[in-house]
Amino acid sequence: MGTYDWNAKDYEKNSLAQQKWAGELIAHLNLTGVEDVLDLGCGDGKVTAEIARIVGDGSVLGIDNSAQMIALAKEKYPPNQHPNLSFEVMDAGDLSFAGCFDVVFSNAVLHWVKNHQRVIEGLAKSLRVGGKICLRMGGKGDAEGIIAIMNALKASTKWAPYFTGFEFPFTFPDADDYRVLLKDAGFSINRVELVPKDMAHDGKSGLEGWIRTTWLPYTQRIPKEQRGAFIEEVAVSYLAKVPLAADGKAHVAMVMIEVDAEKPILLVARRRSNGAG
Repeated sequence: MGTYDWNAKDYEKNSLAQQKWAGELIAHLNLTGVEDVLDLGCGDGKVTAEIARIVGDGSVLGIDNSAQMIALAKEKYPPNQHPNLSFEVMDAGDLSFAGCFDVVFSNAVLHWVKNHQRVIEGLAKSLRVGGKICLRMGGKGDAEGIIAIMNALKASTKWAPYFTGFEFPFTFPDADDYRVLLKDAGFSINRVELVPKDMAHDGKSGLEGWIRTTWLPYTQRIPKEQRGAFIEEVAVSYLAKVPLAADGKAHVAMVMIEVDAEKPILLVARRRSNGAG
């Protein structure tokens, strides 16, 4: 997921859209209150805490590879007030669990990961038999309008020196490729679908807040004293192409891939019959 200097408190203020979308995803989990849940890429922990309130007789572990995010989550949700909720620094590609969870939940995170095979295999090991994964991440075509502006600016005379050797940091998979990954890891697939989403920000300042707190692979290339100017230029260039709506909102067309799959009982039985672990 990259080693970026996340400003956890600034992200918390500028991630309302992600939180709203997470709420939609939680509703699909149909939690009964007793599940053990892994929140993969928990960020500041507010969504993780929401899940913990639902599974009062279960538990929730939030993991993230950002020490800043985990520190904020632990500060906001201490164990003495949230006994079924815990947080740990861990990378999505290095999951170290074996049959610990009934549900793995992940919202707007896994597009930061290059090697999804390692993640999916780790998720299969992490789940109990019959457990399920509910994932949402950027999919094929995500945020193309913003990316086009970023690409144009990083190639411009003014900003190009800061982008020498730059590699595109995200993975936006399509549905067919993801089905193959899931099947290879032994999952039973319920649904894999690309879903268009509209992300709305409060005017130019809201758009800049999102760029500042989320597009770190681009913005952190720029020296701090010039970073604000770069972010404003991205916002101004984008709004010249996609003007503010009548209600003052800045709209960004996003594409999410949503994944709903289960670890089947038959898979475990088949592996045992083959003498595999």
